[in-house]
Amino acid sequence: MTIKKMLMVTAIMLAPYAAHAEVVGSVDTTFKVFGPDHKIVVEAFDDPDVQNVTCYLSRAKTGGIKGGLGLAEDTSDAAISCQQVGPITLSDKIAQGKAEGEVVFRKRTSLVFKKLQVVRFFDRKRNALIYLSYSDKVVEGSPKNALSAVPIMPWSR
Repeated sequence: MTIKKMLMVTAIMLAPYAAHAEVVGSVDTTFKVFGPDHKIVVEAFDDPDVQNVTCYLSRAKTGGIKGGLGLAEDTSDAAISCQQVGPITLSDKIAQGKAEGEVVFRKRTSLVFKKLQVVRFFDRKRNALIYLSYSDKVVEGSPKNALSAVPIMPWSR
């Protein structure tokens, strides 16, 4: 099997993990003569199992020729902030404790082997949702991570 075919098969296999996020905005960080500039992109996504919680991610996006063609590997730098945007309603699987450490967002940050993920935890004792963002790679991940917590008030359920 050629490398091109292997990359296509891998891309098809990763397609079901594509998460939907809306780009809120971006800022350029480095001017590139050829291709798009390096940027910091701000995206928003709604937690699929918690009604009225939205998370905002800021992440580095590599530009240049490789970045413009989708061949560059983005750095592992990212930040997250999750907010209550209305009355919170937990899905049954979270309320019953069946969704501990669940991936709620995943985005590819290199052609094949690296992705940015957000994992949700439910801290029952403190009645809060915890969102952890981190980057992983098939061979070597990154210890860079960010954390956000959303308190759940007793009347929110």
